[in-house]
Amino acid sequence: MATNYLYEEMVLAGFGGQGILLVGKLLAQTAMRAGLEVSYMASYGAEVRGGTANCMVVVSNRPIACPVVNAPNSLVICNKASLSKFAPTLRPGGLLVFNRSLIQEVHSVPQGVDIIGVPAEEIALEAGSPKSANMVMLGAYLGKRGHLSPEQAAEALPDVLAERHHKTIPVNAEALRRGADHVLCHT
Repeated sequence: MATNYLYEEMVLAGFGGQGILLVGKLLAQTAMRAGLEVSYMASYGAEVRGGTANCMVVVSNRPIACPVVNAPNSLVICNKASLSKFAPTLRPGGLLVFNRSLIQEVHSVPQGVDIIGVPAEEIALEAGSPKSANMVMLGAYLGKRGHLSPEQAAEALPDVLAERHHKTIPVNAEALRRGADHVLCHT
């Protein structure tokens, strides 16, 4: 009896204030709720808002030996500096989802990488909040990979958002859905 092996190493990166660490936590929580093994490691600059922020997330259906991601299968990139830093580390045959609203040109990507540009800022505005661009990006990743759904991520939002932000759950759920829809319609 063959079982499908899932082992996804990814890096989500951008600048402080874009909600990179939040969507990394959301991805990790969504995977845990789905019964998968997960590791999450965050990194951010001392200046926080406006500085660099990234997190490493590993999702698997088997135990994870190491939380450090040196050569990710997938990148979700939200600014130019993060593209320059992480694109060369992406595995050939991997996935790059980038914020086309802030990055016009993709460079330093290994051959055979699936590259998807998402106009995250515009889609977030259409969804009802410019602050939900991070959710659009996560939704696009989930829509492309398919091992977890935007609906599962939306269900995990109360677990990662402070209660005072629960009023944003409907717009964030919509942004997740629109991100996934964008990928399904444009790739």
